[in-house]
Amino acid sequence: MAKGSNQKLKIVYLMKILLEKTDETHSITMAEIIESLEAYGVTAERKSIYSDMESLRQYGMDIIGEQQERTYYYHVGNRQFELAELKLLVDSVQSAKFITAKKSRELIKKIEGLASKYEASQLHRQVFVSERVKTMNESIYYNVDLIHAAINSNVQITFQYFQWNVNKEMVLKKDGAFYAASPWALSWDDENYYLIAYDSAAQKIKHFRVDKMLHITVGDKKREGKELFFQFDIGLYAKKMFGMFAGKEQMVKLECVNEFAGVIIDRFGKDTALVKSDEHHFTVTVRVAVSRQFMAWVIALGEGVRVVGPEPVLKQMDEEIDRLIRQYRG
Repeated sequence: MAKGSNQKLKIVYLMKILLEKTDETHSITMAEIIESLEAYGVTAERKSIYSDMESLRQYGMDIIGEQQERTYYYHVGNRQFELAELKLLVDSVQSAKFITAKKSRELIKKIEGLASKYEASQLHRQVFVSERVKTMNESIYYNVDLIHAAINSNVQITFQYFQWNVNKEMVLKKDGAFYAASPWALSWDDENYYLIAYDSAAQKIKHFRVDKMLHITVGDKKREGKELFFQFDIGLYAKKMFGMFAGKEQMVKLECVNEFAGVIIDRFGKDTALVKSDEHHFTVTVRVAVSRQFMAWVIALGEGVRVVGPEPVLKQMDEEIDRLIRQYRG
């Protein structure tokens, strides 16, 4: 039999064919395998394919052969990723606001490549990226890379920070002056990616939206704030913040209708103490960064949750309610 032009790649193309054209509900015959190999410029006899399949099995591929009537069918069983896991990855990419629509499509296409063509079609039907709110900063991928490089090298970074104006234009904060910070971690919260860093000038831990950072430069000055960061609990920090908006941290007492126990546990964690106050209510005391976003969260829960202390926070809530009345009724 005449050899094909890609004969040395036979086992590689065989693996590609099995991964792309088969799964637990789709199989392929030996005749179809030979035909598919010929499409790649590879000629092969059945005996050599059996040998290659055995080599692939030894490599770790779960190649299953099953006889139906007089024909043998082959398919790949267990894969590195199950379909449910790939769907989870696709959903994560779709919902991540910090990934642009273009990058989302590119990533999802790559994820589809981890499945058979039949399973990939199921993943493709889940893609609704164009309708999601996405960041417009295409450089976020490189930002994340640079931040990780700085963390691994234990050095500080400088960058510019911007916000959008009413004309949808980037406006640099601090009149374009560069921020200097010691990067310690990256956190995904409120559908956005945040840099957790130590600000030497303010001597405190701060967070920055990664998609709003521009012109990041990895410096050579060693990072600062190590002691403070290692006392810092990112999970606890995110739980205290609302929409990652800063405010003065305070212990706040809330009174809640019993039906809102799930809301409180979802927000503050299962370890939060719920204290029964009467047959229909419980109270909870939590440490939060008291900001307008926190008060808006409480207001949005309607009659189910109300602030009952301390007095300074009650006063802030009264002022916020008065402001809302003036804004919408004044």
